[in-house]
Amino acid sequence: MIDHFNLPVSDLSASRMFYKTILYEIGFSILVEEGDAIGFGTDCWAFGIVQEDADVARIHLAFTADSHQSVQAFYRSAIGAGARDNGEPGYRPQYGSSYYSAFVLDPDGHNVEAVCRKP
Repeated sequence: MIDHFNLPVSDLSASRMFYKTILYEIGFSILVEEGDAIGFGTDCWAFGIVQEDADVARIHLAFTADSHQSVQAFYRSAIGAGARDNGEPGYRPQYGSSYYSAFVLDPDGHNVEAVCRKP
């Protein structure tokens, strides 16, 4: 089990606005802002963004959503916040019969996903 994860970003201000908007849909809010780092979570820092001056390597990151509606809200919020579509909400049977997710690309091109595994 992962306790927390920090994602390198090239523009902390743009990423702050983006992640604050989309993570709201899965119940996260900003808990800590310290220098070049911002921590999100429900009761403790679970996900953070950290300013990096060097080129940022792109990764795939998936957040758990409680419902299909949360996945859809995540997707709508992300697109509204300037994300690029990388897979509209829907079932992904190649990952499992009840795997329902959506994919977007954040300001740095990270592939960010919300997934619900409930039928």
